[in-house]
Amino acid sequence: MKWWHKASVKLFIIMLMISLMVTGCSLLPTTVADSIHNAQGGADGSTVTISRDEYNRLQRYAELDELLKVVEEYYYQEPDIDAMIENAQRGLLYGLEDPYTYYYNPQEYADLWESDEGEYAGIGIQLTGSMDTYLCSIMRVFTGSPAEAAGLHKGDILVQVEDLEVTTYSMQEAVNIMRGEVGQKVKITVKRDKELLDFEIPRAVIHVNWVSSCMLDNQIGYIMLYEFSGDCAPAFQKQLDQLIDQGAKGLIMDLRDNPGGWVDDAVQLADIFLPESTVAYLEKRDGSREYYTAKAGALDIPLVVLINENSASASEILSGALQDYKKATLVGTKSFGKGVVQYVLPVGTKGAGMQLTIAQYFTPNGNVVHKTGITPDVEVTMPEDASGVTYELGDLRDVQLRKAYEVAQELIKKRGN
Repeated sequence: MKWWHKASVKLFIIMLMISLMVTGCSLLPTTVADSIHNAQGGADGSTVTISRDEYNRLQRYAELDELLKVVEEYYYQEPDIDAMIENAQRGLLYGLEDPYTYYYNPQEYADLWESDEGEYAGIGIQLTGSMDTYLCSIMRVFTGSPAEAAGLHKGDILVQVEDLEVTTYSMQEAVNIMRGEVGQKVKITVKRDKELLDFEIPRAVIHVNWVSSCMLDNQIGYIMLYEFSGDCAPAFQKQLDQLIDQGAKGLIMDLRDNPGGWVDDAVQLADIFLPESTVAYLEKRDGSREYYTAKAGALDIPLVVLINENSASASEILSGALQDYKKATLVGTKSFGKGVVQYVLPVGTKGAGMQLTIAQYFTPNGNVVHKTGITPDVEVTMPEDASGVTYELGDLRDVQLRKAYEVAQELIKKRGN
């Protein structure tokens, strides 16, 4: 679920200004200065003069501070003020009703970057969330992980983690709970078909591989890209080069169940196949646009891209661009439809962070992706009896892969290779 546009802008959370509001507002002079400065009215310099705009802004949070003061004075136990402020920060972003916008406390923010490096302590699953049902499903169970050993399956719906009911809005919190100290167990409940199943799974060090590949025969190479994270771009290029060295005259790129990741990785992969051209563009609230451009690439090889209902964000950026420029034939089912992008940025000075939706993106031809998705050129649905089936890499019993293989064969034949 994460296509995050990197940013280094720092954000100042209003909650951290409560102390200014408490000590400053009662001391404001009748005429408010145009800029903030210390008024040397006392020996300790405690009087603060702020602008009228800043004063009005702080007044919006007066009731929040009143709640805090009432709790501090009357709550029957000693309150955890830091926990209250953290949850107030979460609630502030929750009010946007955007499942892609949320707050990270310092530990969560550190875990985010740790997982992007491809190694973390957890149970070894990858999740996706539905904007329609708000359900969270397991889209990948890592090979050799505790989750695999416990019997979790791709397609299981994650219902509960410890005491947390899991929805798209609480998915990040669920991920945070599933991570932790190696060896400790985490309780989870999943729904499989109509049955609820309980598991108690130990955490372990999870090693993430972003790319896998193989030759399907002596002329068609196959690459599965799991996520646009970590070192996926150089790993993809390395494995592509190996396939070509093995004689690949055509390529199948599998983006099924790929939830996205970093925009820069999507652009780097597009750069392999496209000449200098627009890969996608962002449109912000004010109507301004930001363009992402491929620069060199243009590898001339018959290309088929597999997508499905769980191919999201960066997967849709890449497949949409390749489709618009007719550089690839898309096979599978309509993609997820996450056509918005997020900034991930630090907050304050204690190591916290946030993720914020900042723009909608469009394919090079201006096609809308958000809540619409990318429609494949050749539509192939998986049979019902394949639900929950895990195929080995390159297994042509997978009907979508089989169709992609047939399309690749036809493309090679048309080239006369």
